[in-house]
Amino acid sequence: MEQEGRGKRRKNRPAKPKTEQAEEFQQEAGKRPRGKLRWRWLLNTLAATLVVVAIAVTAFSLAMYSYYSSTILATLESKAQTAAGMFRNYTEVTYLYNARQFVNQFEEKATIEVQILNASGRVLISSTMDISGASVDTSDVANAIASKRVESYTGPDLSTGDHIIAASAPVVYNGTVVGVVRMVTSLRQVEAQMARIIAATSGVGLVILIAMGLIASYFIKSVLDPVIRVTETAKRIATGSYGVQMESRSNDEMGDLVDAINDMSMKIDQAERTQSEFISSVSHELRTPLTAISGWAETLYNGEVRDAADVKKGMGIIVSEAQRLTRMVEELLEFSRMETGRFNLSVEPIDILAELEDAVYTYREFFRRKNLELDYTECDEELPIISGDPERLRQVFCNLLDNADKHGGSGGRIEVSVGREEDDVVIRIRDHGPGVPEDELPYIKYKFYKGSSKARGSGIGLAVCDEIINSHNGELDIGNAPGGGCVATIRLPIGVENV
Repeated sequence: MEQEGRGKRRKNRPAKPKTEQAEEFQQEAGKRPRGKLRWRWLLNTLAATLVVVAIAVTAFSLAMYSYYSSTILATLESKAQTAAGMFRNYTEVTYLYNARQFVNQFEEKATIEVQILNASGRVLISSTMDISGASVDTSDVANAIASKRVESYTGPDLSTGDHIIAASAPVVYNGTVVGVVRMVTSLRQVEAQMARIIAATSGVGLVILIAMGLIASYFIKSVLDPVIRVTETAKRIATGSYGVQMESRSNDEMGDLVDAINDMSMKIDQAERTQSEFISSVSHELRTPLTAISGWAETLYNGEVRDAADVKKGMGIIVSEAQRLTRMVEELLEFSRMETGRFNLSVEPIDILAELEDAVYTYREFFRRKNLELDYTECDEELPIISGDPERLRQVFCNLLDNADKHGGSGGRIEVSVGREEDDVVIRIRDHGPGVPEDELPYIKYKFYKGSSKARGSGIGLAVCDEIINSHNGELDIGNAPGGGCVATIRLPIGVENV
């Protein structure tokens, strides 16, 4: 029981006012972390740029290293082959003498080491003079002796561990390899040059990364700032600040979004005002007949009126106001069905002329008592059967006749005509009153809209009529007639298959 009581107290708790809701919403918004999207966007952009720069620097460095290595190797092979060709005309006896003379005259000893080897791969003469007599164990020498052509080697020197490039060319005498000319150079300078290139390209990449960061920050700011502004405005609208507007600062998609938010805000504000006016109007419209009914009922109940004529008059007022109250309630019910999608038609083949004449006959006597003339122009030809809901269509005719009385009865005459125009049955109901202001005509069929009219009503009658006619695949048009007054035109398609 105690838990049930708590549940009831929670259900009966009054709703918080919009101002309090807005303050709570703003406080909650202030607690939320800001700038996450900005930083995530920036980090993603920089990460993608860093990957691209790293790939570019790596590819460029490898390309440069390959270029330098292939150039050096081609140079060494050319020099070794040229030198080996110089010894082909020398005998084995003079080979050593001429080799020593070549090494001494070699001009690039500072960068390239020249080695003269015998047929077994042992160094006879070297431009460094410190490895003479040593055996060379790299693959280029053995391959050159075996294949009798120039062979190369790139890798660590097995004796010193330095990274080298070597080219070995065999010296062939009478078809026999008598020695090998080997050109060797260290890759230290190449590696130092590559380090400088990598440092330079990395610096360029860093500059690109910083530039991309600045560009991305500006771009993100230009995109997110309007989004934040739109978000804040949407929050204000959500907390009840209907009608608030934003300044559109661009003609792109963001400008379209701002225009859409502004339009939504204005429509919500208009709907809010219309709803408030509708509630106020309906409350007043319901109070007026209820007051008349209650007043006359109490008067008659207390026996304050004894004259039969006054009693009849009071009862007539009670009946009239009760009928008006019933019509208003029916309109509200119809509107409720329209809003909830429960608006249905009972379609059957009907004689539209008979339905219209019933409505005219019903209102003719009523108008006569008000000194209001009702002119009905019958159709010259027989109208075919159409498909529709007779009750709903009669409701439309009665509502339009009632509107003609309320808004144009001062003209003293109401005209009703029916006829056929091509494939439509056309019904016109015209009054000779002041008409509708031109600026109000586009909105006159909107729900709750009453415009500048001071006549009694809920403002939903024409909206209901328009929905009924549209459900019959027809068209309801409200306009001003030539010569003054307002005219309502109904167009309904002919044929039972059209609904």
